[in-house]
Amino acid sequence: MTRITRRDFGLLTAGSLLLGAGAAHAQQVLRVGLIPSEDSRAMLAQSKDILDAVEKNSGYKVQGFVATDYNGVIEALRSKHLDIAYLGPFSYVLATTVTPVEAFAIAETAKRGRTYYHSKIIALKSSGIKTLEDLKGKNFAFVDPASTSGYAFPLAGLMKAGIEPKRDFKTVIFTGAHDANALAVANGKVDAATIADRILDAAIAKGHIKADQIQVVWESAPIPESPMVWRKDLSPEMKAKVKAAFLGIKDLNWSDQGKLNGFKETNDQAYDVVRETAKLANIDLKKQK
Repeated sequence: MTRITRRDFGLLTAGSLLLGAGAAHAQQVLRVGLIPSEDSRAMLAQSKDILDAVEKNSGYKVQGFVATDYNGVIEALRSKHLDIAYLGPFSYVLATTVTPVEAFAIAETAKRGRTYYHSKIIALKSSGIKTLEDLKGKNFAFVDPASTSGYAFPLAGLMKAGIEPKRDFKTVIFTGAHDANALAVANGKVDAATIADRILDAAIAKGHIKADQIQVVWESAPIPESPMVWRKDLSPEMKAKVKAAFLGIKDLNWSDQGKLNGFKETNDQAYDVVRETAKLANIDLKKQK
């Protein structure tokens, strides 16, 4: 698997396909893109078991890629340099506005036995920040403009509370990854930051931040889990094999989600709540691309 920039995504993928052209006659390639919800190297390492299982279950040769930002994966789907991808709920909704893609599978975590998660805004207890109102005049970090729990949902929560980040925060930055937000709070780079609950749990487990240091300032309503999506123009045969490959996975670790019970079927309608949240946050999906 390879770590690539958005600019290089198409070039490297095309190069990989040319190099593997001879082998592709014997075994068809399935190109899988991954969003960088954590450090790219961590994403690669933590995705290996799942991608190996998909290769075994489907019979396709799996090539995995991690982009440096969320839009890199979306653009690779649009340019047909990827066949399927792991996207966040909001980046999936964004993708549907620019290219024909469809959610087909969703992970169920073993720890909580659920197919949803929450966004949180956290600060250090020592900061004295306890409410959203306390965030005014502070330094704040989002994850990525195409992130669900790192941007869209917390932005809607802030705006519902009458807080406009550009107006009310001293500074606003985008770190690019949820674990980077945990570190930014722990190291005092920012006063508060957004993060997915499961990645906060992972950051605590890794010792990046201590649980007794954290003040949870805000938590979202349930968010549907990050989906696996495919290009709609894939052949019915490939779709059937790929879906069966994911639904056949049990008891493996999957990126930031930890150990899974397995994957379940999902569809586009499951993400209408994300579209509604984008409207509440006044996010113009066309301008996010």
